[in-house]
Amino acid sequence: MIGLLQRVTGAEVRVAGEIVGAIDTGLMVLVGLERGDGKAEADRLLERLLNYRVFADAEGRMNRSLRDIDGDLMLVSQFTLAADTLKGNRPSFTPALPPEEAEPLFAYLLDRARQCHSKVASGVFGADMKVSLTNDGPVTFTLRVTPARGVW
Repeated sequence: MIGLLQRVTGAEVRVAGEIVGAIDTGLMVLVGLERGDGKAEADRLLERLLNYRVFADAEGRMNRSLRDIDGDLMLVSQFTLAADTLKGNRPSFTPALPPEEAEPLFAYLLDRARQCHSKVASGVFGADMKVSLTNDGPVTFTLRVTPARGVW
């Protein structure tokens, strides 16, 4: 499971011109679900997202987490993150979790996030979404949780 997180001062997702999710200061996370991912990987990724220290402390160092600042969290499913891009000029989506498995797993991640954190928004699984954000820093990190090897 892949989480591409961006520290933002604001983000929103539109579907068919309508805002379906919006946040202020916090993390906007694109989530890629891979074959072999399950609830354990979703739980671990969420734990890392909520506790990953990417916000400045009083000295300007990245020592504060989303929980520490009581920031907002936006989760957006993005299957293209799981693409195999190692060769050729076209991505292969073989590593991505099939939609019929990915949708309930993303719903689980979103539900757990809402249970664990008070300010959570999301996009719409499988929809043609327009995502806009203001990256703060810019600060962007990729977090990956793998079933066989743990976290790297």
